[in-house]
Amino acid sequence: MRLSPTVHGEGDHGFVPRLIEIAREMGVSGYPGDGSNRWSAVHRRDAARLFRLALESAPAGARLHGVAETGIAVRDIAEAIGRHLGLPVTSVAPEDVPGHFGWIGPFWSLDVPAGNELTRARLGWEPTEEGLLADLDAGHYFA
Repeated sequence: MRLSPTVHGEGDHGFVPRLIEIAREMGVSGYPGDGSNRWSAVHRRDAARLFRLALESAPAGARLHGVAETGIAVRDIAEAIGRHLGLPVTSVAPEDVPGHFGWIGPFWSLDVPAGNELTRARLGWEPTEEGLLADLDAGHYFA
């Protein structure tokens, strides 16, 4: 099973919390280049349901994509982070990405949209949880 780069939800300790830490450290919520590169996302509970369905009914060797949102512009993610932290949102030039974002910079710069049509059709999986931007707006990342 391939999961989205962002598996989000309360208790998330992955990429999004690291981006929030970087924004706090740098005093700006940044995004690489023009911010049009996209990240796919899935809520933790939707991913958990998909794992259960896969164990119960996926054929051996099936390729599954744990994707609820196929591509969110990273600029939109940075804007949500900046809004909640009260920080300006700014573009980071590609050559400055490693220095600004550290180890996560190469990942944050990727354009990684992903589809879920085959997974949904094969298993009848329908993501039902809130999307990443709504999850950011819920506030638990910023407590």
